[in-house]
Amino acid sequence: MKDMVNVFLMGKKYEVPADLTIMTAMEYAGYKLIRGCGCRNGFCGACATIYRIKGDNTLKTCLACQTQVADGMYVAMLPFFPLDKRTYDIENTKPEQQIMMQLYPEIYSCIGCNACTKACPQELKVMQYIAYAQRGDFEKCAELSFDCVMCGICASRCPAEISHPQVALLARRLYGKYIAPKSQHVSDRVEEIAEGKFKEIIENLMQKPIEEIKELYNNRDIEQ
Repeated sequence: MKDMVNVFLMGKKYEVPADLTIMTAMEYAGYKLIRGCGCRNGFCGACATIYRIKGDNTLKTCLACQTQVADGMYVAMLPFFPLDKRTYDIENTKPEQQIMMQLYPEIYSCIGCNACTKACPQELKVMQYIAYAQRGDFEKCAELSFDCVMCGICASRCPAEISHPQVALLARRLYGKYIAPKSQHVSDRVEEIAEGKFKEIIENLMQKPIEEIKELYNNRDIEQ
């Protein structure tokens, strides 16, 4: 028998193997995760989770897919956090400092508590990239927020009610469209795809068994 631990999922006690992640422990306990989560045919960041360990009042945040269960863990999931997403047309939105004031003025109400950074399961410097957004430094904001999975945990802990992931997404879009150097080889490849140059190769690939496709992927030539 594997080592077992007691966990509380949405208030109900379960005994699960100690080597499972929170997500696989939920499935072991009988929950069927069929929507939302990226590794379950949804989007990454949808398994945002809040938990406490029995005897410790510290409230902790994580992603259920990458956090191992522990004995006495009380778990509650946040499959969706209502981030405030503003509407804009990227074609008419320019990388100017005032664009943040127009679309996300609440970032200038940041009190510097750093709760967003402490809560981030990706260990991103959230408060710092918001500071770059305030100054209109979209390149640095994009760089620091690149690994954001839009889980919304940072926003859930923010007293200024900032939607950090949406601010970062705007910065990355502005950087990618207007600031980042253009990659000619990417443009060439997109044009070749549109012309149907790879149609036969793709069709042949789709006929192969999944294991052969995995083997081809794992042993592919990776551009340096």
